[in-house]
Amino acid sequence: MAFYVATGASDACGPGCNRWIAVEGQIDANAASRFRKFLQRIKDRNLPIYFASPGGNVDQAIAMGGMLRERGAVARVGRTVARECGFEAQDSAPCLKVKQSGAEVHADLWTRGAICVSACPYLILGAATREIAADAVVGVHSARVVVAFTGGTPTREMRAAATERGRQRIDRSLSSYLKRMGAETALLDLAKTVRFEDMHVLTREEIARFGIDRRDFVETPWTFENAARGVVYKTLTQRDGADGVYRTTHWRLFCMDGERFELDYQRQTAGNALLPTISISNAPATSLYFRPPPAKRQGVEIWGLSLTKTAFRTFTETPRFDFTETSLSDGKRLARTTRLSSEGLASALEKLTVTCPAPSPPRRSAENS
Repeated sequence: MAFYVATGASDACGPGCNRWIAVEGQIDANAASRFRKFLQRIKDRNLPIYFASPGGNVDQAIAMGGMLRERGAVARVGRTVARECGFEAQDSAPCLKVKQSGAEVHADLWTRGAICVSACPYLILGAATREIAADAVVGVHSARVVVAFTGGTPTREMRAAATERGRQRIDRSLSSYLKRMGAETALLDLAKTVRFEDMHVLTREEIARFGIDRRDFVETPWTFENAARGVVYKTLTQRDGADGVYRTTHWRLFCMDGERFELDYQRQTAGNALLPTISISNAPATSLYFRPPPAKRQGVEIWGLSLTKTAFRTFTETPRFDFTETSLSDGKRLARTTRLSSEGLASALEKLTVTCPAPSPPRRSAENS
């Protein structure tokens, strides 16, 4: 497991935050002692800590979680991508050498698809504040017990008995730890039902119910990603006041050319709603409506809105703007308005524009010969 301080762009780790601690990789047998030494060297105790880990040693995770609680740390899930590594893989030997050099690393931060699974969720539960991004992945499964014998070959019965004792010890340690950290032991009960070879990805309801992150409203900043095609992403999850269920929605912005853009909005298919309308607005006079009907597949609706860069840029000029879903249900007009943050939108829009294809030349009408 590697620990290092990263420096990114302005507001990379939140408003006014451009430095953070990155903790990534498998939780190995010596991770806790190295982590304590690392934290002792960090003078700024207010740096948020971003975890990206497939899990590992449970005992070490518990010990590290205790250190987070002593520090009053803020723990989040996110991938730190070191710029110094260039085209080298982030887990390659040259890149790990850069990260473990002791110098601050220039990096980008991503939450989409970042993982904290297996023993990692127990680790971050030690933090005084836990913030799980709407597009990050947290998962659990049962612990694997590894036993070692000396002085001869054990019988099958001896191995089974030792494995059971080890499993009981881990369960007692985790149960005691979760209680100390103010989390729900039901998390451990769930994990024990999942085979070690499998993984249960926690729903937002479970993340809240088990005490990992109880926020009712979580949104990511607008983030540009240049893969096969340049796209700006945003994900939001919010608790519905009526039934307490969390709704997760997604936005994708891409360009047709440097001036024509498409904003897609994805949500679960509305059950009995009729004649829905969906719009965004930063003032009553600037409402832009997504075109009906939406595309539907596998229980998901995708709404599209075509607009110019100039029109969309107006939404970068205010900290928040309105997103409104209106529908008729049982003869009643229902309107739900969400205040969306424009954090990251201005810079993401400019990065997207650079990747846009050139406008197609205007077609010339055929001339009679």
